[in-house]
Amino acid sequence: MARVGTALLELRGAQKSAKGVSLYSRFVNRPAGRYLAAGSYALGLTPNQVTLVSAAFSFAAVAAVALAAPSWGLGVAVWAALAVGFAFDSADGQLARLRGGGSAAGEWLDHVVDAAKLTALHACVLIAFYRFPEEYGTGSDGWLLVPLGFQFASVVTFFGGLLTEKLKPKPAPGSPAAAPSTLRAVALLPVDYGVFCLVFLLLGGGALFRWAYAGLGAVATLFLLAFLAKWFRELSAVRR
Repeated sequence: MARVGTALLELRGAQKSAKGVSLYSRFVNRPAGRYLAAGSYALGLTPNQVTLVSAAFSFAAVAAVALAAPSWGLGVAVWAALAVGFAFDSADGQLARLRGGGSAAGEWLDHVVDAAKLTALHACVLIAFYRFPEEYGTGSDGWLLVPLGFQFASVVTFFGGLLTEKLKPKPAPGSPAAAPSTLRAVALLPVDYGVFCLVFLLLGGGALFRWAYAGLGAVATLFLLAFLAKWFRELSAVRR
């Protein structure tokens, strides 16, 4: 326990900037990941092992969405597994910093798992809509396009944001970090992955889940358009 307490103290002083982070990630997911990172450190786990634990929880939930008939109990189980997987996704980076820094291979693995998780989750919602049309009210083939559109918006946002961060010039060493905006943190809540996971609590509601999922997909598409315009504008000023 002493080792966990020491790790928690070190992690509190080694957090990434909260700029551009939603309230959920800032006040729920990162703190949860901090405790998981401290526990993983005490157990002697590596960041890559923690990434694989995150993947195991996430893909178990993804498979359940596609294979099991929708119910309220399934919704709670899927949400819990996705939320735990997301917390471990935060823990691997925090554990890497606690151990003195991560590796290029570790960062690669983390991003590959994230990309696979996003792609598979929406694909499995499509499969669920196809397999259980009566439960979800998705008898019309048009509803099968909704997960495809949501998947497109999520994946392009993920890779667009990742590429933007790689192409933007790094701040000078020692320069003060920009203060996080509370308004921006609230505005980002609809496209935060942790908030998105909450929609699976409605799996037992059938049509309720379908409409809530479609609504989040529409919001994700609008945010994608706004993000693309913002990122292009920022990168237009960068000379390489």
